[in-house]
Amino acid sequence: MYINTAEQISGVPSSWPGYNLTIGSRGDKVRQMQEQLDVIAEVYSAIPRIAADGIYGPMTQSAVREFQSIFGLPQTGEVDFSTWYKISQIYVGISRIAELY
Repeated sequence: MYINTAEQISGVPSSWPGYNLTIGSRGDKVRQMQEQLDVIAEVYSAIPRIAADGIYGPMTQSAVREFQSIFGLPQTGEVDFSTWYKISQIYVGISRIAELY
């Protein structure tokens, strides 16, 4: 049996890092979330635009809190399991719509 693997599948978000992203968090998962959230902010203009620098600072927290408000999540400003997957879900939806144009 041969099993083929791929580094990344287009349109499929990566999994939750296993811990909440909060003020002071750093790394690739923070950058990925920031990139996705910034794309979402292009459509949902109430969400502040943020730089994907991999550092979870006050601007990222503000954007996350506004995202949570819009999508009916607890407004903690932290990216927990529910927020991570809601960001991923909305990002994939927006990205696929953009591909049609």
